[in-house]
Amino acid sequence: SLWSIHLKTAVKQENCLTGVRFADFTVEAKMILDGTELGDLLALAEIPYRWGWELQSEWGEPSAPVAFNSVTDRYPVQAPTWVVIMQDFGEAIAPKIPAAPNYNSSLFVGAWDNYGAEQFLNYGRLSENLFMINWPICGNDYAEGVGRLIESEKAKAEFLQECRWYSQNFAHFIQNQLGRRYGLAEGVFPFAPTAFALHPYYRESRRLVGLTTVREQDILPVAGGKVASIYSDTIAIGNYANDHHYPGFNLPLQPKSIRWGGRWTGTPFTIPYRCLIPATTDNLLVCEKNISVSHIANGATRLQPVVMGIGQAAGMAAGMCVELGIQPRDLPVRALQEALLQDLTSPAAIVPLFNLDLLPNQPQWLDWQLYYLDNPEAYPPSGYFPGDYLHKYYDSDSDVFTGIFQRLNQQDYKFTIATPAAYQGQVWQLVTLRSHINHRLEAAVDGQLLTVRGRLNYSGNWLLVEEISN
Repeated sequence: SLWSIHLKTAVKQENCLTGVRFADFTVEAKMILDGTELGDLLALAEIPYRWGWELQSEWGEPSAPVAFNSVTDRYPVQAPTWVVIMQDFGEAIAPKIPAAPNYNSSLFVGAWDNYGAEQFLNYGRLSENLFMINWPICGNDYAEGVGRLIESEKAKAEFLQECRWYSQNFAHFIQNQLGRRYGLAEGVFPFAPTAFALHPYYRESRRLVGLTTVREQDILPVAGGKVASIYSDTIAIGNYANDHHYPGFNLPLQPKSIRWGGRWTGTPFTIPYRCLIPATTDNLLVCEKNISVSHIANGATRLQPVVMGIGQAAGMAAGMCVELGIQPRDLPVRALQEALLQDLTSPAAIVPLFNLDLLPNQPQWLDWQLYYLDNPEAYPPSGYFPGDYLHKYYDSDSDVFTGIFQRLNQQDYKFTIATPAAYQGQVWQLVTLRSHINHRLEAAVDGQLLTVRGRLNYSGNWLLVEEISN
């Protein structure tokens, strides 16, 4: 991604990408992957791509705009955020954070009003008294003139400078409001002794025109179900909510979030292999936010766990294509799927299932993945394969708590701790990532005494339950 700054030209022979020229050298390859943050190679190689919004008339997406408007004009893509790391200095006085140019405190007023300062800081809490500042509500999302990112190197540099200054000003505001206990961390990132990330988090890129395009309806739950339908050529999975960032504007979106395990999560969905393959260019696969996806659906496919899965699949596909001497469009997708599922180092799930107690190192895991690839019509709208596989496992760092269980609503549980004494009387939300614990919580009786093993998560005020003893 850092190399993409120095990309100069792409080497093509007709419809085949054969190499890339950097400032000081040229790379020629049998297969090339575009893993840049903004799809830089797509532009250099003149490979068809999309940038910005599509109207509802394009694919019938329910949340797409009917016509272009002031919001789509002002924000052609989602807002990037230049993450900054702050530190709790405790009794010491943190160095003063200077204001950057164009500081305007009114832009940040109300950032944590609905959460409180502690929960706001805990949202991005890290170890060693550090806090990741990546906050969308009157925070450090920045999108003024975001189209400059692809206009020219000069325009891009101007935007990036403003984006970084904006995060510095938000950190300055936080320190002014919450006190000199909080300051910029030191030496957090490699290559530069700074509290600022090496570049912004880009939420949207140039997006390939591929053999297929992931649309909003492809990531939404099926009628009466909690999962999206699966692509026959699925090579990665995701479950994030459809999350869009436009400063000062909330985009109305078709419901995709669901409650499971006592918390909000997103409808599980799949990523098809065909959205990694250019419609007209050979020797290239994409493997970042630059997949063939609509602007609306990108709000769910852009997340790091999804992109990591896409990258693994693209890398595997590229290697197989080189070995077989074929183009990505000719690679048998079932061979790729089986290679991902049976990878000796990192077997990758490609069919989402809520039965999370079944792990990749158990034979039944592979059996169920292959079963639904062979029988997609049998894929259950509930997201559960028949029966449960109980795998007893808990983190060695987890603790035992006793307390009173309270059911506030469906999939909404509170827990008043009785023991350990250090937490007596504290009220935490019970959540779990394990399907058999989810079933136990669904069946628990309001007011009953429970003994659970788990870990406290201060960011969400959650008690993450891994076992229930009674």
